[in-house]
Amino acid sequence: MPRDDAARRQALGAFLRSARARVSPGDHGLPPGLRRRTPGLRREEVAQLGGISTTWYTWIEQGREVSVSVDVWCRLADALKLARAERHYLFSLAECADPQAGRLDTVALPDGLSDCVDSIQGPAYILDQAWNVLAWNPALQQLFDGWPGRGRANLLHYIFMEPAARTLVLDWEERASRVVAEFRADVAALAGDPAIGSLVAELQAGSPLFARCWTRQTVIDREGGLREFQHPSRGRLRFRQFTFRLAIRPDCKLVMLLGDQ
Repeated sequence: MPRDDAARRQALGAFLRSARARVSPGDHGLPPGLRRRTPGLRREEVAQLGGISTTWYTWIEQGREVSVSVDVWCRLADALKLARAERHYLFSLAECADPQAGRLDTVALPDGLSDCVDSIQGPAYILDQAWNVLAWNPALQQLFDGWPGRGRANLLHYIFMEPAARTLVLDWEERASRVVAEFRADVAALAGDPAIGSLVAELQAGSPLFARCWTRQTVIDREGGLREFQHPSRGRLRFRQFTFRLAIRPDCKLVMLLGDQ
């Protein structure tokens, strides 16, 4: 067995032991007991919550080479009350894909993140995986002539369903076609999510261009570069677009538009 694989299993076992010690028996409705020598859950309790034998779970904590299914890892993560980063760490060490990683996150933005967007001088906004605009600053609302303060705060819906987008976004058809390919790349892990399916069906029914582009199966990364707009009162505006993944919300991205002089 390669040494690095053994080290990975040892790290996994150490993490499980640490996580087990942090969970109170009361979190699962278990009695505190009078003979607990260590804080947290016992191995047999975690094993029971995970639906496996105590021996099997003990071997996992000891770093032995055992085969564990995705369902068991999910149950163990739930039993140990793992936070997002901890769950990601567990599945990374287990070399297993977390089925929850492909779920659309509906949790509100952390406190202060909207204030960060407001502090940016140029137009800026935060998109989730479904391209809902979760936060934006006044500069973006001015650029988009009132949106997303009015109407539905989804960038795809705006581009394909709002008539104003066709005149505001220069080279609208080319930009819109590229947007579909970027969106497809973003939602690859969310193919079975009902919210994504509903959005795609709505756009296919309401926009012939979206329907054509979606059937092409084109996938590209969301890239920066020049963005031009024909504003109804300010005339032609040019920006350079930059997109950043948020460490505090990996499912979201911050998009900034810097004035191009």
